[in-house]
Amino acid sequence: MVEFFPATKDDLAAIAEIYNHYILHSTATFHCKKMGPGDMSEVIYLSNPDYLSFVVKEKGGIIGYCFLAPYHRRQAYRRSVEASIYLRPEYTGKGIGCAALDRLEAAAKKAGIRVVIGTLCSENSASIRLLEKAGYSKCAHLKNVGEKFGKVLDVVMYQKEI
Repeated sequence: MVEFFPATKDDLAAIAEIYNHYILHSTATFHCKKMGPGDMSEVIYLSNPDYLSFVVKEKGGIIGYCFLAPYHRRQAYRRSVEASIYLRPEYTGKGIGCAALDRLEAAAKKAGIRVVIGTLCSENSASIRLLEKAGYSKCAHLKNVGEKFGKVLDVVMYQKEI
């Protein structure tokens, strides 16, 4: 059984380890260089009531993390957030992403957020399926905006009103 706990500074090394897998081996993120715990503290929010972050644990070990972040920093966007979920590769495809998304949506709703957005590489079919299954709809397709591993990539955005 997986459990969710608020992410803390002590979790940042494990979070960075998980994220670095995706940096080095996938287009799930457009970061291109490995990140350390200090770098991760600039990406995810810790102890922010509006933008919560969680670690996902099984048998006491961190198997993933998920977090909310501002969609944009301008105040008029306050009602919208971006959601991100990263799991160790061996834990994908087991329904944990659905549980993480549910947890993020509940946290967003409690914070008064009305719209949750997912921004991802168009070739990330697993995440697209997750969002569509959870009731998100495609709202944008940005062509040729990223490049990683020598390949030019599109970005798609999905949103859900909660």
